[in-house]
Amino acid sequence: MAVLRATELRLLLVAMAVAAVTARGAAGGGAAKVPAIFVFGDSTVDVGNNNYLAGISARADFPHNGVDFPGGEPTGRFSNGLIGVDFIAAAMGFTRSPPPYLSLIAMDANSSGEVMSNMMMAAASAMKGASFASGGSGVLDSTGTTISMTKQIEYFSDLRDQISTILSAEKASTLLSKSIFLISAGGNDAFEFFSQNKSPDSTAIQEFCEAFISTYDSHVKTLYNLGARKFAVINVPLLGCCPYLRSQNPTGECFEPLNQLAKRLNGEIRDLFRDLSSEMQGMKYSIASSYELISSLIENPQAAGFVEVKSACCGGGGKFNAEEACTPSSSCCADRSRYLFWDLLHPTQATSKIVGLAFYDGAARFVSPITFKQLADA
Repeated sequence: MAVLRATELRLLLVAMAVAAVTARGAAGGGAAKVPAIFVFGDSTVDVGNNNYLAGISARADFPHNGVDFPGGEPTGRFSNGLIGVDFIAAAMGFTRSPPPYLSLIAMDANSSGEVMSNMMMAAASAMKGASFASGGSGVLDSTGTTISMTKQIEYFSDLRDQISTILSAEKASTLLSKSIFLISAGGNDAFEFFSQNKSPDSTAIQEFCEAFISTYDSHVKTLYNLGARKFAVINVPLLGCCPYLRSQNPTGECFEPLNQLAKRLNGEIRDLFRDLSSEMQGMKYSIASSYELISSLIENPQAAGFVEVKSACCGGGGKFNAEEACTPSSSCCADRSRYLFWDLLHPTQATSKIVGLAFYDGAARFVSPITFKQLADA
């Protein structure tokens, strides 16, 4: 099995090289595969919305974040550089992830005092997509204190109304039906559940899973009713193996109860989308397995060129450099391309590149029932 997985990773790296050439060609003037990408979720896909929120700790608009981003500046991405959604968007013909929604509606008045409606400006700027994702959020509105999933969808609804005003309702409907709606959420819900329930029994776990899936179902149906038809879903990651969870485990190994919960949620997410796609006319979906891909990279790091898959590149503390968060005063590894994890929870740009391209056009083990590429082409 290990040999098979190593082979899968080597084939993926070859495919990445081909995809990089294709993406450069698209950036040079080729048409994007879809009209727009709209992104919902947590810090795995947040590209800067949290920069605009006051009084929160879940933010990444400071060094060493962004050290490898073009220009070397922090953007609000929880990474040393680009994240998975940037590579997915590039593979679809865009420069990178669509911009954070809150950056589009920031107050903007010209010198004469004439103010164009913020929402109209946002709509005009978001014809190719927008990201509503917010680090710290979850599927459940009770998770975190940032922009809840319900609020993210409300923001999209407002934007949709303005796009309809600009284009006409019919043209807006066509644009949205061909666009990609990318959702990456659930990790914070699972993490918070375990934070509040150190040793949950089967009843507590069952009740949590039911609430999680019921809420996820409601979110998807709301987006569908707002015009979404193509859903690109990233499932719950292999949470228990991130540096922070290892640092909290006396043995230094992965925290398996959290991994088992993530695995269970992923099975229910798969069943949910299978059922919804049979109920809702015109709905198409693809589910990418962050869980499986990170697991594969941990088991076969050499196939992807990694030498460190347990410790954080940027952080602090004696155990896995993950007892403290990444801050401007943190220690930061020099060879970031050799690390799987950037900070105590998030992947490096090197990992994100592998993730993005695997989800876009990788093996069925990592993305199914179709790839993101096939979803875009559908």
